[in-house]
Amino acid sequence: MVTSCEDGVEAIAALELREYDLLLADIVMPGIHGIELAQRATAHLPDIKVLFITGFAAVALNAQKTGANRNAKILSKPFHLRELVQEVDRILQDEAA
Repeated sequence: MVTSCEDGVEAIAALELREYDLLLADIVMPGIHGIELAQRATAHLPDIKVLFITGFAAVALNAQKTGANRNAKILSKPFHLRELVQEVDRILQDEAA
């Protein structure tokens, strides 16, 4: 099941309602930014996988250093939908293994 959220605040509320396998979030968002969202998500759901997307290379490098989720992946914009699907499949298959 996929849940779409307008911003990080709405995502936090959604995370409290059910368990998720994957958090896909932009790093730069209104309200709560993606790194803080990932930190909160992993505190609540320690096994959740995280995939960040960003159009800012410097932000991506900073995200890797934060330790928000050591297993977090980063997909840089622009990307093709095929790349996103492949990365999500890869992350979820790693979880199943």
